Amino acid sequence: MGFDTERIYYLSVTGDKDKRIDRFLSERLGDITRSRIQQFIKEGLVRVNGAIPKLSYQIRSGDRIIVTIPRPKKYKIEPEPINIYPLYEDNSIIVVNKPPGVVIHPAPGHMRGTLVHGLLNYCKDLSGIGGELRPGIVHRLDKDTSGVLIVAKNDRAHNSLSRQFKEGKVIKLYLAIVEGEIKNQKGKIDLPLGRHPKKRKKISVLNSGGRSAVTVWEKLEDLKYGLTYIAIKPLTGRTHQIRVHMAYIGHPVLGDSIYGHSKRRYIRMGLEIKRHMLHAQSIGFRHPETGKYVNFEAPIPDDIKEILNKTRK
Repeated sequence: MGFDTERIYYLSVTGDKDKRIDRFLSERLGDITRSRIQQFIKEGLVRVNGAIPKLSYQIRSGDRIIVTIPRPKKYKIEPEPINIYPLYEDNSIIVVNKPPGVVIHPAPGHMRGTLVHGLLNYCKDLSGIGGELRPGIVHRLDKDTSGVLIVAKNDRAHNSLSRQFKEGKVIKLYLAIVEGEIKNQKGKIDLPLGRHPKKRKKISVLNSGGRSAVTVWEKLEDLKYGLTYIAIKPLTGRTHQIRVHMAYIGHPVLGDSIYGHSKRRYIRMGLEIKRHMLHAQSIGFRHPETGKYVNFEAPIPDDIKEILNKTRK
């Protein structure tokens, strides 16, 4: 959470009403998820007008709410035997092929079974710059995004790679199946992104105050059922950038439960979609030790291959 001490929030309900208290608090306390707030309520850390509310409590105008967020507990990561699928390794870096469904590093709700747990089991010497919970982690992929990921094995490599990411010198290529028939062959999306003003777990295009975000794409193939197969190059590295940008122009990534549409329509067509169809295909950068440009690719995973086989014209 970024804080080492206990925090106490005092909130008054004015315009809001007939809204569940966990939803209200998740909107007002942007850095805390709704599931964590529900846990705080169960533990008696939330009080409304002096009493502990039920999870289903509907807030009323005039309610006075006190939320006590305890000091974060110290957590030590223990190595776990989790497959990390290395594509390349030397004394400076490990390049892995992250499978879908794997969280990169420990976070509330995902304190075990992450890629970091597997990395610590596989390799003892990781960069310490990322801290206790993120050793060696230079960049991230969403939980359900598969593909190539770089991990730093020492601080020198970590600094070099972080600088290249910051300066936009890392070249990333993604493959995605998106909803809708795209007419143009190529396109560029240049729209700033930031936290959704109300739904704090989501990212959205902002008219003002967002961070610059640029995505270029190219159509690879028209598919059946109104789907399109595309290659994507994000020129910046914002959270959920590809997913938000593609959804904004009316072509959300297939299977995206946050920014896309229901999977049910595709189930009726015989398509089994368990996650969003987004894959980090390749990544290119200057090797932190040799200075030479290197490029690594991760093979297309079986679930995306299966959807492509079933939807090709």
